Amino acid sequence: MNKAVWIIIAIVGALLVSAIFSYNTLVSINENVNGKWSQIENQLQRRADLIPNLVNTVKGYAAHEQQAIQAVADARAKLAGAQGPVGKAQANSELNSALSRLLVVAENYPNLKADKNFRALMDELSGTENRIAVARKDYNDAVQGYNVKIRSFPTSLFAGMMGFGPKEYFKAEEGAKQVPQVKF
Repeated sequence: MNKAVWIIIAIVGALLVSAIFSYNTLVSINENVNGKWSQIENQLQRRADLIPNLVNTVKGYAAHEQQAIQAVADARAKLAGAQGPVGKAQANSELNSALSRLLVVAENYPNLKADKNFRALMDELSGTENRIAVARKDYNDAVQGYNVKIRSFPTSLFAGMMGFGPKEYFKAEEGAKQVPQVKF
């Protein structure tokens, strides 16, 4: 009888240690995912901060191209108010589309393309786009690791009970597979 009690205590202890270890691991991985998402938001905010300067520079050269300028401003505002990976991805897609139209407008103004402020802003925007791509990849890698962990045995036994569910990936917008047409 004494030996059976010790075996039960050992099994319960092992399960308790496993649950604690799983919980702490999930908290750590979850915070990593949240940190990676924060980096995406940071880079999206950086781009949103650059856009007014770009728009104002274009405005000076292309005052009659108000529709393209307004579309960028509206898309930027929508991105600022978007929530979660899906909402941010959709708003980001709209902003990309509006920026593309604005850049087509800029192509029609050779003096604007030669302006050093415009070139500097475009370089900043290009660098930011690269940072966003890296941040999205890092986030998706972290989400993959997290989702694998919560679905793996024995963690899957505890994850749901402890409130850990799957995270969403940052997905490309619908038209991302089509090559954009640029006409000069």
